[in-house]
Amino acid sequence: MTSRFAGAVRAVAACAAALAAVGGAASAPAHAQTPRPQALATGGPVPDGARTAAAAAVEPVTARQYKRVDFAGAVALDNCSGALVRGPRTRDNDAALVLTNGHCLETGMPKAGQVFVDRPSTRTFTLLDRTGKRTLGTVRANRIEYATMTDTDVAVYRLGTSYRRLARRYGVHALRLAPSRPRPGTQIRVVSGYWRKIYSCKIDGFVHRLREAEWTWRDSIRYSPACDTVGGTSGSPLVDAATGLVVGINNTGNENGERCTLNNPCEVDGAGRVRVRRGADYGQQTYLLARCLGRGGVELTARCALPKPAAR
Repeated sequence: MTSRFAGAVRAVAACAAALAAVGGAASAPAHAQTPRPQALATGGPVPDGARTAAAAAVEPVTARQYKRVDFAGAVALDNCSGALVRGPRTRDNDAALVLTNGHCLETGMPKAGQVFVDRPSTRTFTLLDRTGKRTLGTVRANRIEYATMTDTDVAVYRLGTSYRRLARRYGVHALRLAPSRPRPGTQIRVVSGYWRKIYSCKIDGFVHRLREAEWTWRDSIRYSPACDTVGGTSGSPLVDAATGLVVGINNTGNENGERCTLNNPCEVDGAGRVRVRRGADYGQQTYLLARCLGRGGVELTARCALPKPAAR
């Protein structure tokens, strides 16, 4: 899914071979894996999969009419990608936040209907420099601020340091979340801190409901074919190439053309009709999250439209 579980060992090996063949200086990541439902009972990780043997070719990101999108703010997890983010109301002295997918949680994937708020965590994240070639340092979370795979696929971690301190120590500034919904045709960049790769494409359209196994996501983003994302790109921010603002988060793709199964999401329109697009890749919008971010992190007030924990 989401993390492209099936065939990861083959994908990583093939990617390493491809890099070696072209004399790449960087080696393939050693751990491309994430928990899947079958592994949760034993707690063992299962290799993260990919639809292709090596990452897809990336279009140039230096078109004149667009901002230069690089790896500033991007982070790598042990199984996914992510980014330092902030909302329109965030202040420099606030605790810094890291955005990734809900299915990338170290505790395993949330079940449909589950929402986690303010859970302890010691997850670490690798900060990258603008080029993606150097590691600036490692930062650690102290809480899972918010996480769910219901309606969206998102996890927000709270770090034990502020945006101001990160900027002073590493020269890193968080990406800003757009507070409004993007438009079809928007040029985007999918910035993967895990693979240190940037994909370039556009928003092909929006999906009323995207269904995968037990999970259903609302108003999902479908990419044009150039963003042929692979395992490990889960959690990558979708950056609007014109504004530099984050408009979404990468999370899944249809691997084998199956209908609404794990690793094979299907599209469901407003009339309930189901369509399968083999090879299509998708992300989840983040403007609702942007509107819920305050000085204290994610504020689940009545005005916040994110899913909320069930009342006890």
